[in-house]
Amino acid sequence: MKSGIGRRHFLRQTGAALAAGPLIARAQTPPSERVRVAHIGTGNMGGAHIRAFAALPEVETVALCDVDSVRLAESAKRLVQRKPTARPETYTDYRRILERKDIDVVTCATPDHWHALVAIHAFEAGKDVYGEKPLSYSLREGQRMEQTLRRTGAVFQLGTQIHAEDNYHRVAEIIRSGALGRIGTVRLWKNGGTRGLGFPPNQKPPDTLDWNKWLGPAPYADYTPVRCHGSFRSFFDYSGGVFADFWCHIADVLFMSLQPEGLSTVDARGEVPGDGIADTPKWIDADFAFKGLNVHWTTRPPPVPGAEKMSIGAHFEGEKGTLTCDYKSRKIRIGKEVLDDLPDVPVTLPRSPGHHRNFLDAVKSRGLPESNLPYARKMTLPMHLALASFRLKRKIVWDSVKEEVAGDPAANYLLGRTNRAPFV
Repeated sequence: MKSGIGRRHFLRQTGAALAAGPLIARAQTPPSERVRVAHIGTGNMGGAHIRAFAALPEVETVALCDVDSVRLAESAKRLVQRKPTARPETYTDYRRILERKDIDVVTCATPDHWHALVAIHAFEAGKDVYGEKPLSYSLREGQRMEQTLRRTGAVFQLGTQIHAEDNYHRVAEIIRSGALGRIGTVRLWKNGGTRGLGFPPNQKPPDTLDWNKWLGPAPYADYTPVRCHGSFRSFFDYSGGVFADFWCHIADVLFMSLQPEGLSTVDARGEVPGDGIADTPKWIDADFAFKGLNVHWTTRPPPVPGAEKMSIGAHFEGEKGTLTCDYKSRKIRIGKEVLDDLPDVPVTLPRSPGHHRNFLDAVKSRGLPESNLPYARKMTLPMHLALASFRLKRKIVWDSVKEEVAGDPAANYLLGRTNRAPFV
């Protein structure tokens, strides 16, 4: 980016300061400047990234990357159809993108087990990152991501697009206003879980897919289609099931509204499918004890009014009333009244210009985007702990200062893993 102070020089100058404290706005760049974007992972969410960023007037999409050559070719074709002036280079190795000095931003829509590695390498290469959820495959990866971001001065946005919409902002305003009194309990839920996927035989990967690169840092496994596109989250080697997929989308409104601190215990229970090779939760329920707040996750809607109509939702229980919401709607219950809003609660939170727009503005200003990495890591951390408790079949005690499970080496072991070489 051709600003008066070069972007790479700026990042070098501010990296040490950022490591010492929270990210803050440091510089301004003219809004007319072109931002050169590359997309890593071009499947369903990758395609959404390509469309969203291509629609922003100052964005030039210069590169696409995927280990599946069919997806790669199709995404390049669709981009040119949508934007005839686009001339993207295509790659099957994301490192070639990071070597390019002319690229400012990368997006990452790979399978979950690649999220942290792509982001960390991009930060170190001087790129800003718009990364898909969940933030990372493991809790320890999230720690490394934040450490590297602070050291390099990069900008990161987690792709929780619902975060930018009005409903979550309004819920947060109502909860923060105190109109419902002190909130002591929050219930979160998402219908459904992992299906077993049967017992398909292993087979030779298609010639159009680099299976070794797709596996990347995960343990080696022979190829079968259900391990790959569309259903990879059914395997602990790559993700944590429907729970890992949707936790951040609905826990986001909890963290926006209450900013819970002091997590001390996590107790999860559930089961894995018995009808196939998948091993992530068929169902999972979990209890989280924060300082002054109890949070409960269930695979089915809790027995509270209105929840049965919501496949995903959050229910806030206050001293004076309750609020139940999903992505688009909310119901407030105070005594016998059922309301959609509380007009007396003022608008106090600035509204988003759009999740991708907000990220691009932060890239230019060097400020904090809405779903910045420190926020996203705090919001994602309880999910990793619940999966560890689920796998161990016991409650775990969490030291939120040291960020470790007290006196439990097995639980701490599940919070990270050694990457398969050479993907380190």
